[in-house]
Amino acid sequence: MHTPRELDRKSLELHRLAARKIEANPGLFIGVQETLSRFLAKAGVPSPYLMEWQSILDLGMDAALRVAVEDSERAQALRSSSPFAGVLDEDERRSFLAAWTSSRDGQL
Repeated sequence: MHTPRELDRKSLELHRLAARKIEANPGLFIGVQETLSRFLAKAGVPSPYLMEWQSILDLGMDAALRVAVEDSERAQALRSSSPFAGVLDEDERRSFLAAWTSSRDGQL
């Protein structure tokens, strides 16, 4: 079983992978914005994290990617409500998770 720190590292690495994919295909950023819109619509009363993501996305793709891959407590908390879900397809996610699971210490 992985520790909370290892799980945070896994989330960071998944976001780094998603960020690289968006940098290679900036059109995918629209999907991130749409995901956040869906989250906000379903939330009723949106969490502070969703509201902060809205402010960050409003700054543009570069700012949003910087926060998504930032190694800080703030970014770690934001990733718990990440609109970057769905950027990676199922095969990419499975491949990452298989490598993550097989690594001895969860560090890729």
